[in-house]
Amino acid sequence: MMLRTAVLTVSVVAALIGAALLLLGRTDGGAQLLAFGVLATIATALERWRYRRQPPVAGRWERTGERFEDPATGQPMEVLYDPTSGERRYEPLTHIDFPAG
Repeated sequence: MMLRTAVLTVSVVAALIGAALLLLGRTDGGAQLLAFGVLATIATALERWRYRRQPPVAGRWERTGERFEDPATGQPMEVLYDPTSGERRYEPLTHIDFPAG
């Protein structure tokens, strides 16, 4: 979250400086700085929309038995598989089944 805020801040400041340079008649660097700032701001804003968490898709999801710990969160995860589409999905483990033995 902090990196996103930093990128947005830098890109907006760059766009503002570029616009100010253009208003002062400095077209040599103003246009490039304005374009960079606007494009970086739009890209950062769209990145959150593009990679938002998708709702579960209907399908015949089967547990594969594969489990792992998510390196980013440390949360246990399990792998689900849809044999009709071949898609794999990773979901947090809400319970832990221990094999009978």
